[in-house]
Amino acid sequence: MRRREEFTSAVRRGDRAGRPHLVLHLQFRDDVDEPARVGFTVGRQVGDAVVRNRVRRRLRHIVREHLHRLAPGSLLVVRANAKAAAARHDELAADLDAALDRLLRRQVKRRT
Repeated sequence: MRRREEFTSAVRRGDRAGRPHLVLHLQFRDDVDEPARVGFTVGRQVGDAVVRNRVRRRLRHIVREHLHRLAPGSLLVVRANAKAAAARHDELAADLDAALDRLLRRQVKRRT
C-alpha cells in the first residue's frame, strides 16, 4: 500500500490486534477483486532512519510468508512499536503470527 486513503481506511474501519512489538490493522473488502495489500508504519519512536528502515525490511520479510493467508482485496497495516527496534527476528515473527491469527479468527466468527 502506498496511498494515504488505504492506510486510513484500514486503520479506521478494520479490526485491530496488538502485541508488544507491533499492532496490526486488517480490513476485509469483499467487493474488491485484487490481491491483498500490506502497508508498514514505522514511526520516529522506533529510532532514527537507519533503524526504522531496518525494522521495515525485517517486517516486510516476515509478512511475505503470511500473504497467502489474507483474503483477496483485504488491507493490512503493520505498525511497529518502539520495542520492535530491539526485537529478535523470532520475536517479531511470533508477534505478527499471533496478531494475524487473532484477526483472522474474528473474521471467521463474523462470517458464520
